[in-house]
Amino acid sequence: MRKVKIETWKAKFPVRDEKGQIIGSEDQDENLLTAFNVLIANKKPEDMPRGLDKFRTFSRLTKAFDKAEKSKVLELEEADYSFLKKEIESNIPSVWGMNENLMKAVEAFIEAKE
Repeated sequence: MRKVKIETWKAKFPVRDEKGQIIGSEDQDENLLTAFNVLIANKKPEDMPRGLDKFRTFSRLTKAFDKAEKSKVLELEEADYSFLKKEIESNIPSVWGMNENLMKAVEAFIEAKE
């Protein structure tokens, strides 16, 4: 079992008018779980894992994420941790490295001990 403390930080997101023009920004909470959800949601449908095994993996991840939202600790079985770690290693956008808070959160995840 791997455990990762979930830290939350403020991130600025653009506010747009009805024409789509940026008219300002607002602070929103962001954390590692948010990043994982974006990472997974942005995969092309044809690149999404398939099959009963991955179906069950995603079910376990959803439950673990929901629990971590409340407890602020992400607890993952080794197989689920390995799946997420592989996703990070191969698919995380390099530009995300410019966000210092996200960088620290990803590094903490990668370095999580059993």
